[in-house]
This record gives sequence, C-alpha cells and structure tokens, in this order.
Amino acid sequence: MELPVKGPVSGSRRVPYGIETKNLSYKICGRLDELSGVCCCGTPKRPPTFILKEVNCEARPGEITAIAGPSGAGKTTLLETLAGKIPPRKVSGQVLVNGWAMDAKRFMRISGYVTQDDALFPLLTVEETLMYSALLRLKDGKKEAAIRVKELMKELGLDHVAGSRIGGGSNRGISGGERRRVSIGVDLVHDPAVILIDEPTSGLDSASALHVVSLLRTMVISHGKTIVLTIHQPGFRILELFDRIVLLANGFVMHNGSLNLLEERLRFSGHFLPPHVNVLEFAIDVIESLAIQTSDTPSNRNIFEDQKDFEENKDEDHQMRKSEYSRNARFEEVLILGQRFCNNIFRTKQLFATRVIQALVAGFVLGTIFLKVGNEQGRVALQARIGFFAFSLTFLLSSTTEGLPIFLQEKRILMNETSRGAYRVSSYVIANTLVFLPFLLMVGLLYTIPVYWLVGLRREINGFLYFSLVVWMVLLMSNSFVACFSALVPNFIMGNSVISGLMGSFFLFSGYFISKENIPSYWIFMHYLSLFKYPFECFMVNEYGGEQGRSRCVTFEEGQCNLNANGFLEQQGLKESQKWSNLIVMLGFIIGYRVLSFIILWCRCYKTRN
Repeated sequence: MELPVKGPVSGSRRVPYGIETKNLSYKICGRLDELSGVCCCGTPKRPPTFILKEVNCEARPGEITAIAGPSGAGKTTLLETLAGKIPPRKVSGQVLVNGWAMDAKRFMRISGYVTQDDALFPLLTVEETLMYSALLRLKDGKKEAAIRVKELMKELGLDHVAGSRIGGGSNRGISGGERRRVSIGVDLVHDPAVILIDEPTSGLDSASALHVVSLLRTMVISHGKTIVLTIHQPGFRILELFDRIVLLANGFVMHNGSLNLLEERLRFSGHFLPPHVNVLEFAIDVIESLAIQTSDTPSNRNIFEDQKDFEENKDEDHQMRKSEYSRNARFEEVLILGQRFCNNIFRTKQLFATRVIQALVAGFVLGTIFLKVGNEQGRVALQARIGFFAFSLTFLLSSTTEGLPIFLQEKRILMNETSRGAYRVSSYVIANTLVFLPFLLMVGLLYTIPVYWLVGLRREINGFLYFSLVVWMVLLMSNSFVACFSALVPNFIMGNSVISGLMGSFFLFSGYFISKENIPSYWIFMHYLSLFKYPFECFMVNEYGGEQGRSRCVTFEEGQCNLNANGFLEQQGLKESQKWSNLIVMLGFIIGYRVLSFIILWCRCYKTRN
C-alpha cells in the first residue's frame, strides 16, 4: 500500500492551537450526589470513583500527541475532556487552549472529534457522505463544498472509492481502513485546527492502521494541525510517527513527553528493554513499578519536556472566531437533511420497496377477501364491514414499525453531528417529517385504491377521498409514534417490544372489543389515547353517515328495515361532526408525537454538550 507523503495545503493556518491541562480530575458520583450538585465541589454521600486524577499534560500544534495506557486507564475520558464533550462544571482543574480557559462551545467549532465507532450511513457513497458534511458545516455554497470534498478525498486517499457505498452489516461496501478514513474526513471538511480521534487504528490490520496514522502525520507536517489521539498497543512503525506520548495508569499521568524520554526513564528506573518489544508496550507492562517510583512527586505532577509558554495574542479571540464554522440557515439545513434522508429511504429496500409491495399486495388481498361486502345488506355484512375497518387499522398501524431501524441509526448519527454543532435538532425533526409526508401518501394510495373499490365501500368520490385522507393520517400518526419512541429507547429489541405492546393496548381500548361504557374508569384514559379509536370512528361515519345514511338500511327483520345507517351510528354514540373533529385530534397526535420526539432528542443532544 502506497502511503501519501504530502497532502495539499488548504490555506495558511491563522492560529496554531495548543491544549494544556492543569491538575485535571474527573470523578463519577452517585446519581443523587450528581443531582444535588455536590459531585465536584461538595462532600458526596458515597466515595466517588476517580477516572482522572491531577492530570497535567499538553498537546502542541504541529505535533501528534498519543494518549496511551492499559484498559481502564482513562484514555477516552481524557480525550473527551480535551474535546469539550465533558462539560467543565463536571471536572476540577483547568483545560487551557493557548493559555486561555477553554470555551467548550466555541472550541467544538474549531476542532474535529472522531469517535471510535464509525457513525456513517451505510447506503451513502463516500463522496455523498463527505459532501453532506461539507454542506452542513460550510456556508460557501455547493460549488465550494464540492471543491473541498475533492481535495479532502485526494488527501485521504479515497479518490478510487468516491462512488462506492460505505456499507456495513449485510451491505458490502468499502474496507475497514477506508471507512475509518471517511469517518476522519467527515470531521475534517471544515479544516479544523485541532483533531481529536479515539482509537483510530481499532479493528484495522497493521497496513491499514499504518496508512491512517501516516495520513494524520501528513496533516501535521503540511497544515500544522494539533492532533490528539488515543491508542492501545501501536506497532513500531506507528510509534515512530508520534511526537509526544501521554501515558496513563489508573487516571494518573505516568509520562508526558517524547518516546526517547520514556525510554530513558525506563532505563533510569532499572528496566531494560527486551529485544523485539517496543518502548510503549514495555512501559505499559511495567507501569505499576513506574507509578511507585513517581508517586512521591508532589500532586503527582510531571515536568513538561521542553515546555514553552504560549504567546498572548491581542487578536487571538478574533482569529479564533474566523476559524470557526457557522451554522446554515434553518431552511438550508432542512433541505440538506431532507435530501440525505430521501437517499437513505429510497436505497433501503427493506423500507421502501417492501412497504410499496406490502401496501399493494395487502390492498388486493384484503379487497378479494372482503370482495363486494359493501354492496351486501344485513347484520352479517355489517359485521364484515366493521371487521374490515378494524383489520385495516391493525395493518396500517403495525406496519410502520419497519422504520424503527432507520430512526435508531439516524439517532446515533444525529447525536454525534449535533454535539459538534453541525445543525439544529429542530431542523432534523422538520426534515424527517417533511420527507415522510409524500412517501406515506404514496403508500396510503397504493393500499386504498384497490381495497376501497374491491370491498365496495361508499361509491362516491368524496367518500373515497376522505377514506384516503384518513389512511394517510393513520400512517403519519403511526410514523410519528415510532419516531417518538425511537428517540426514547436504546435499541431495536426494546423499541419493538414497547411499540408493539402499546399498539396492542390501543387496539384493546379502542372500543372495538370493549365498549366505552364497559371500560373501567381507571383505564378510560387509554380509550382517549388510543390511536385506533379516532380513525375507526372516521371510517364508520364516512360509510354510514351523511344524507345517504338516512335511506340506507343496514339490518332487516322479516323483510322490513329495522335499522338504517344513521340509526346505527347513534347506537354507537357517533355523530356526523366527528368526521372532522376526529381528524383534528389525529393531527394533534401527529404534531404532539413529533414535538415530543424533538424534546427527547434535544434533551439527549443537549446532555452530551453540557
């Protein structure tokens, strides 16, 4: 594999950024202590668990700083603190950027943070993934974003897979090393001055791992970026690419300096490096003895190697603002997110093709099962039509759970992108809602057109249009319900269980099995919350209401009509006015579940930033 030696320079860096920590500590307290605000500065009821203890380290511009140590040493926690993902109020000590206290919100806009897991859409191509990230973070227009993406793909060595889909799971796509480089590229589109990466070589073979770190080294040399990464056990060639090693053990800094200095400290401590073992790997093996030899140092502070003070710059605050990327207008965010969501829906065969075929097949099958039942009269025909309405609602409301995996996948990426300030949570919710409007309208019509006429329901164009409107509203209501609970649940299994259980409860309390009068008073609230109740009543009023209902007989006795359609509605406690009032209630459910979804997502995303 040919490694790039030099990358294109995308412009002179106005301000080099160095990061420094002073006596940084982070501890995990009990839930009650955290809520009462005594975790950081008070006396907690239970002994806290320290993740970081009196950490003093630095990351300089134009260098790669690697945070290393055994599992559980606090590597990722330190990286998240440096990235501003752990709010300052939850830590003690200082995090300084160029000698100034970190403004986490602003620092997130001049830096890029790459998580250990690749949070990417598997059905988008490499170029599309980077392009959407560029459109969301750059305000220079589509043409400038395309130029930046072309430069970035060349710099990351992704030109040859620009049109290939990311893949993942059952979808074949690019290799693991290429996927890792795409993840890095997503947070490089705005050309950040500081890059923080959690385990960039995790899960990669030695060649791919070396390629990734070599690319980072190229960025340091050609752009003067500050790069901080965590790593577990790097090989010899990767280790040589690091300028500075921060070695952690049990939350303490055991070493902060160059690799050569670490080797000298090991030799001074009486340890001799075995052949074919790299310095860092050996240091991790003997870290306990190294800790004992350094534990008598006051406050466990380590002397910085070749430490230099950052010069104060009067224009630094202004320069930092220039380095930030700014949000697009809300309308532009909705357009970009809507386009991305459309691509995901139409390329997800399980969601798009399956839903389309399912709606058509279900419409024809149900139509042939209840064929011409609308033209028949009598008690049996009446029961058959009511059964058709109930089964249609069961099918329509239960089938939308297929969108749950898409929502869960989106949520993970949403939380990652909004935590970096790429776009607003409200823009995502609006785009998601707007994209599903035409899609679910198409699904609803594909089901309604065959089933309505085959069953032989009310043969008026107004009746058909109203039936189609109710079906569309049912699909939107169910989709909003799934979107709401997908924001709440952590995984598909729990989400499917919760949604299926609630849907079953809604059906039970809809009034079809148990009349409203027979529902216990302490359960009556479920009757009014039921997603089945309102569309079921709409179907009934549409079929048996209006002027036609007065002359339409539904049951006979000895050849005489003993109950017309309007009389049947009165027996069921239904009024003609409910034809439209129920639609308003259904619209309220759609908006309410979407608003609730926004609140849940906003709280979760806000929690990751505060």
